[in-house]
Amino acid sequence: MERKRQREIVIGGLALTIAAIAAYRISTFSMTPAATAISPTSPLRQRTESQVSRVPAIDLDALKNTRTEPADSPRNPFRFKPKPPPPAPAGQGRRTAPPVETGPTEPAPPPRITLKFIGIMESSKTGLVAILSDGRGIPFHGKQGEIIDGRYRILRIGVESLDLAYLDGRGRQTIRFTGQ
Repeated sequence: MERKRQREIVIGGLALTIAAIAAYRISTFSMTPAATAISPTSPLRQRTESQVSRVPAIDLDALKNTRTEPADSPRNPFRFKPKPPPPAPAGQGRRTAPPVETGPTEPAPPPRITLKFIGIMESSKTGLVAILSDGRGIPFHGKQGEIIDGRYRILRIGVESLDLAYLDGRGRQTIRFTGQ
């Protein structure tokens, strides 16, 4: 029973302390503007008077005037289309650009060679042999000048790249070493 009584006293004391702090804050808050009186010669008073004198006069009669209604306009802010071109000046006919002569079109470039350069094998008997893969089956291998996959010729084997060309001479491509 003693313990319960002590707890009630502590809670009551806390409630009184909080109420006293709140009452003090409210009383100092409401008294602050009245307690600080501005003397007639203080710079703060001079500044506020000059600020008050700079407020422009409001013309209340201008508010009573009737306003014109907005005019109908063909503009529709919810439709997005480009502005039509301005009409041609009167007296001038329609001008067209002279036809441009075009020569024969160049053929499309050959498709990319889809092989990947995955390695080099070197031996004293055969020399450098490039290993290539199309990602579908057994890797291809060949020396410089040999034909790969029946479509490509190895032109040059380097340390980091390989030059291949189509057999019919349509194009040439350098394939970088990917290591895959």
